[in-house]
Amino acid sequence: MDLDFSPQDVAFREEVRTFIAENYPPELREKQKSEDALSKEDYFSWHRILAKKGWATPSWPVEWGGTGWTPTQKYIWSEEQAFADTIAILPFGVSMLAPVLWTFGTQEQKERFLPRIRDAIDWWCQGYSEPGAGSDLASLKTRAERITGDDGKEYYLVNGQKTWTTLGQFADWGFFLVRTDPNVKPQAGISFLLIDMKTPGITVRPIITLEGGHEVNDVFLDNVKVPVENRVFHENQGWTCAKALLQHERSGIAGVARSKRNLERLREVSRTEPSDDAGPLLADPFFKRKVAELEIDLTALEFTELRTLAGESSGKGPGPESSILKIKGTEIQQRLTELALEAAGHYGAPYLRDVPHNLAATIGPEEAHGVAGVYFNTRKTSIYGGSNEIQRNIIAKLVLGL
Repeated sequence: MDLDFSPQDVAFREEVRTFIAENYPPELREKQKSEDALSKEDYFSWHRILAKKGWATPSWPVEWGGTGWTPTQKYIWSEEQAFADTIAILPFGVSMLAPVLWTFGTQEQKERFLPRIRDAIDWWCQGYSEPGAGSDLASLKTRAERITGDDGKEYYLVNGQKTWTTLGQFADWGFFLVRTDPNVKPQAGISFLLIDMKTPGITVRPIITLEGGHEVNDVFLDNVKVPVENRVFHENQGWTCAKALLQHERSGIAGVARSKRNLERLREVSRTEPSDDAGPLLADPFFKRKVAELEIDLTALEFTELRTLAGESSGKGPGPESSILKIKGTEIQQRLTELALEAAGHYGAPYLRDVPHNLAATIGPEEAHGVAGVYFNTRKTSIYGGSNEIQRNIIAKLVLGL
């Protein structure tokens, strides 16, 4: 999509492009190319460079470290990071928890946690889903009973299990939904707790995903003592925080800029990969039609994201339109990986997760390496953050009034 950028915006784009080119760690880029699993320090390294520049949290209020950028500048920033193929800033602290803290948190909580999120000191994970509470999140069973400790202070004693906890193996802290009143309707008895992941009684157990990666985990909580001062907002009113956080999460899941970059890569590959007729794959009318339909949908989604950015910049938080972004964004991501797998042809069929990278690199064209693993992993995007079926219910109720 072509936008009418002002001279100031053009200059800003050049500043961003130059900064990324001069400051993105080359060793990190090499590790991305090798498909090696990224470490905690790898994820934090780019974040800390941006924090030093003052660019790590562009959507935050200026008083807490936001840049004060216009919606167009945020759009440019997102695009340039995607097209430079930088690793994404982790959303759990920056994009999900932080808005909850500055909206519902106490002044002490804001001062304690926000600077450490901004400067990539604390890694946060999300304790929402449970084995019996996924899209039906309000049915969660993890209990938190209020007690008085031996030191005379008030605590919550937390017991239960969370699952699909993304990158929880690296987390310093987690934000958890817990049930503090089992005798009221489900949404009314939930509280929002901030839990130090080093607290005794917490066990993180890996879940190995289909493509062989350790991205998600089970988290078990056995008599975990959490100070009452770590509760955000009122007791039994954590569902209000949970809904606000999910709206920010769903907006971020859309991933428009990175889908645009992946679409360009798909075009590059399909211009050279042969079709069944031995001509370029992109010349095949059936494949070309799929790519064109995908581009049309992505352009429409981009306009929707821009409207959302403009609304947030005027002080309006993300509303039900975040569900639209989530549905279409994840569907587009899945279609992109499907077409990438199709372009790889038979070289993309086997996923050689146990084969050393230097050997795998000799099997088929470079663009086919790892494409099956990405395809498998992307099947989850229409489920996490609230399944797309649930998002359609939200749209029906809050947008269409049904």
